[in-house]
Amino acid sequence: MQEKPYFCPNCRSNRIKFSIISSYSQRFLKDAITGTVQQVTEPEAIEGQEPTIQCLVCQFTGNELRFIKQAEREPRESTSINTIY
Repeated sequence: MQEKPYFCPNCRSNRIKFSIISSYSQRFLKDAITGTVQQVTEPEAIEGQEPTIQCLVCQFTGNELRFIKQAEREPRESTSINTIY
């Protein structure tokens, strides 16, 4: 996951609420007759895939680069807060 701003390309309102969806592989052996699971290994993360991101406002799901590119096309202007006393 990259340290860059996101912006949902679907709802175009969310810049902060997202979830990352990861893929895992888990091997297992089954009995050929009964179908019962005989052996299970620990889950392993699948490396080399671009993360899948989900917007938690509209539930749109896409690859990370799509959210990053949308944020680059429509950057958020930082505003400074001036307090006058």
